[in-house]
Amino acid sequence: MACCGSVDPIRPPINAAFQSDVLKGPEQIHVSKFYKEAKDGKFISCLSDDARTLYQTFRKGVIESNNGPCLGWRKNLHSPYEWMTFNEALLRAKNFGSGLIALGLRPGPSTFVGIYSQNRPEWILFEQGVYCYSMVVVPLYDTLGPDACAFIIHQAEITVVVVEDDKKVNSLLDKAPRNLRKLIAIKEVRPATMQRAKNQGIEIYTFDEVEKLGAAKGFPEVEPKPSDICTLCYTSGTTGNPKGVMLSHMNVVSGVAGVLLQLGPHKPRVGDVMISFLPLAHMLERCCENGVYYNGGAVGFYSGDIKELTNDLKALKPTLMPAVPRLLNRVYDKIYAEVARSSVKKVLLRMALNAKESEIKRGIIRKTSLWDKIVFRKIQEGFGGRLRLMVVGSAPLSSTVLTFCRAALGCLICEGYGQTECTAPITLTVQGDFVPGHVGPPVACNAIKLVDVPEMEYYASQQHGEICVKGSNVFIGYYKDPVRTAETIDEDGWHHTGDIGQWQPNGTLKVIDRKKHIFKLSQGEYIVPEKIENAYIRSQYVEQVFVHGESLKSCVVAVVVPDVEVIKSWAMENNIPGTLSVLCNNPDVKQLIMSDMIAWGKQFGLKSFEQVKDIYLHPDPFSMQNGLLTPTFKSRRPQIKNYFAPQLDDMYKHLD
Repeated sequence: MACCGSVDPIRPPINAAFQSDVLKGPEQIHVSKFYKEAKDGKFISCLSDDARTLYQTFRKGVIESNNGPCLGWRKNLHSPYEWMTFNEALLRAKNFGSGLIALGLRPGPSTFVGIYSQNRPEWILFEQGVYCYSMVVVPLYDTLGPDACAFIIHQAEITVVVVEDDKKVNSLLDKAPRNLRKLIAIKEVRPATMQRAKNQGIEIYTFDEVEKLGAAKGFPEVEPKPSDICTLCYTSGTTGNPKGVMLSHMNVVSGVAGVLLQLGPHKPRVGDVMISFLPLAHMLERCCENGVYYNGGAVGFYSGDIKELTNDLKALKPTLMPAVPRLLNRVYDKIYAEVARSSVKKVLLRMALNAKESEIKRGIIRKTSLWDKIVFRKIQEGFGGRLRLMVVGSAPLSSTVLTFCRAALGCLICEGYGQTECTAPITLTVQGDFVPGHVGPPVACNAIKLVDVPEMEYYASQQHGEICVKGSNVFIGYYKDPVRTAETIDEDGWHHTGDIGQWQPNGTLKVIDRKKHIFKLSQGEYIVPEKIENAYIRSQYVEQVFVHGESLKSCVVAVVVPDVEVIKSWAMENNIPGTLSVLCNNPDVKQLIMSDMIAWGKQFGLKSFEQVKDIYLHPDPFSMQNGLLTPTFKSRRPQIKNYFAPQLDDMYKHLD
């Protein structure tokens, strides 16, 4: 068994030159090579008949682990991790679920229960407790904002929400809809908050109280069916209200099964420890954790402050870690900033990377080489020193950073592509294929095809098009929203992702564009450029504006054509000479326009990640003549992006 400390090369379990099968027919449907029945149009939905729901997979973990450690936490940043066993977690979860029934909730998949908390053991006790009675988990999270949280509580008719602390309780009370009757606080809540809730007709219980109540009542469990909804996962939509993605137990278990099947001997196992820090409100983290519990592994929760993640990693020493590009970008930037001050360190790093990269090309992943001891040991210890598997998702990762991290961390790194609507995974890179620049073949729970997007000149016959997914992991639909469901899932059951993909010659997928003008920043936040432009165009100084962002960057920038009359009269009043071209290069003019834009952005309620961090002033308007506007005077976004590519690159260089 090839592990990260050994020097046995990791060989791809399938032919790396042909990583997916293509079904017969004109649509060029690609399926997984890891599941024989995929060729017959079948999808994996479980690994064994007695583990078809998240209720059953957790119980599998109890047996697999022989009641080993399950959930870990720390009291503070100086204390070691403490552990709860599987049986203890199971008992407490059942008691909590029974307590919810005692508070008046009805068992069954039409009862939705909210949770508004950072990752912590109680999150899992809550989740498994809810499954004990076939109820549905509805996560709330900070970036939704209070209005969206209120919308969700109202739409899903949620009467009970588990809330982490006093601050989050108050945030819910600010906009609490009438149907919210009870809050269950994990941490202590101030008496003033208790009174405030009481005045609104809302009762507050503690998590412990509900557990004790449930233990005393001991209601018999109501086990869920695979077809029952297990979670209603709201995506913080780019426009309008958030959409509630309905996922069944089968959806989630099939997603987990597809990944476990593909990972083979590298999958989570007894003795593994995973660090939990990516939000449990999102499906990437939920799927990773459920996969670990299923196989009898343990999960340790970070202490809640992302700035102290290294402290947690050193204390926990995890073997498994889901990650996002933003974290790996930071590691990369930090290392290069450190070596920049010393030419000796620069040379050492380059030699170390060259040596490790040539090993990786031969399939050797390890932490035991001389270069690991001299150059990379500090980085590896910063992650706890025991990492063997990392799964990266949620936004694209640059090839340079991926290869650097594979070399520096000395562990297997698989990159995936997915969506909430597909329970997280759609594709995953295959262990042993160390060529970056793609997101791997389809996982065994779904098939993928590309469809034409003629308005963007993408054609499936040329291996480009909108990525469409069909399989056992594709969601049931958007909650109480048949119109948006029909827009997304066609009559043949294909989910249209809105992402543009390109098949690589080896049968892997590369994500190259977005169908709508929406993009995701490196931290996973969605951006709608038109919405931001509509705010900035209100500025008296702005004639035209083009907002741009990239999925490898954490912020947005803009090209601005100033209003010539307004800028000229401001310049005269301030005795600043020059043509518009000259004024566009004046830092005072730039500062004036940018400050006003930011002020308008605030007035429009733009979030900080939506506000531009830099602008480039351009004297000539976008027009039909210069090819930057359509005949209906809409911005031709791809053309504007290409036209200003040097300036956009330059702004990002200075921001990096």
